[in-house]
Amino acid sequence: MSKKENDKFIITVKSNTKDLFAFTKLIPNRKKRFQKASSEPITSDPMNELARKLHPRRQYLIVSEIKDETKTTKTIKLIPDPDSNTKELAYFRAGQYLSLKVKVNGISITRPYSVSSSPSEALNGFYEITIKKVEDGYLTKYIWDNWKINQKIISSEPNGFFYYESLRDKKEIVAIGGGSGITPFRSMAKEIAEGKLDIKKMTIIYGSSEEDDIIFYDELKELESKNPEKIKVVHVLSCEEVSLEGCEKGFINADIIKKYTDVNNSTFFICGPQIMYEFLDKEIEKLNLPLKRVRKEILGQIKDIVNYPGFPQDFAGKTFNIKVHVGNAIKEIPALATEPVLVAMERAGLTPPSKCRSGECGFCRSRLISGEIYIIPESDKRRAADKRFNFFHPCSSYPLSNLEIKVPRDA
Repeated sequence: MSKKENDKFIITVKSNTKDLFAFTKLIPNRKKRFQKASSEPITSDPMNELARKLHPRRQYLIVSEIKDETKTTKTIKLIPDPDSNTKELAYFRAGQYLSLKVKVNGISITRPYSVSSSPSEALNGFYEITIKKVEDGYLTKYIWDNWKINQKIISSEPNGFFYYESLRDKKEIVAIGGGSGITPFRSMAKEIAEGKLDIKKMTIIYGSSEEDDIIFYDELKELESKNPEKIKVVHVLSCEEVSLEGCEKGFINADIIKKYTDVNNSTFFICGPQIMYEFLDKEIEKLNLPLKRVRKEILGQIKDIVNYPGFPQDFAGKTFNIKVHVGNAIKEIPALATEPVLVAMERAGLTPPSKCRSGECGFCRSRLISGEIYIIPESDKRRAADKRFNFFHPCSSYPLSNLEIKVPRDA
């Protein structure tokens, strides 16, 4: 126990007699419990069973509903596949994602999608993911053209670190989203409205390029109106003509952030497209925030890596050979310098393990036997030991020479 006297803390240490007395009873009490215990053998392991429920290796799901949110966005409801051994969904924390394993034109790929439903809805038997169609997107076009009700989906357990943590984050959070980057914040807002996320206030600053492409507009408005002390939504529109009242025009910048938030007493969560991250990096810098109060969702594969700062531009257009060891098998594949090693392996028909596709989760961790690679600095989440012993993440690494690598089998 401590108290303050004359600007000094006085610490009083109590006797440890009680602790010693309790220790003398430890063995006798343990013997009594042994004597009362059943002689029947234990046939189940409740802790491992709980671990399997929370962290299943695979979840087998089907599409039960597809809802058009906007002209470019769909919300897809996923439930356990009744023909599989997935009977209940793994619980998650608002802000986490699912990594979906999908076969497109005979090629198995993975893509992470934030869960847009609330954690309690997983306990009620469904996830929702909200996907924005990207014109040059490899998977989204396939989903638009092919996914129907009862479509079978293989998913990972929920993953990611983009969630509120009371031991780390401020009681006020600022959620800055762009486009489909609103999806994890919908999950958080729903959990707040349910009274299950213990925060003081969540301010959502949401940027959109067009009025008719604002995702969850009515739903967010309703959540705000029913929880005015807890949820505040600010829309920022970059289109030339704006008819909606009360929204900001232009792009999310430092002035808009300061106008609607208590900058010095908030934790910032940012989720959106690469171009928004690049713009916001400069605006956030103006706020003089410590790095521990700014959290960014994983970005996925960098677009136009040739123009990315630090990438050696003279390697554009070059092709290299990669010798891939997977278990006892060896396969040689071509790889472009401008594509991640992971993409080259997928295109060659290999099925390497992957989840986040951003270098964060470590699931695709592989060993570089020989060769040179470029690793995106912001995505290089390797431990010091991994760097020392030549381990790398194929999802965020690009070949700069012929490579020889050892890749784990997909579990």
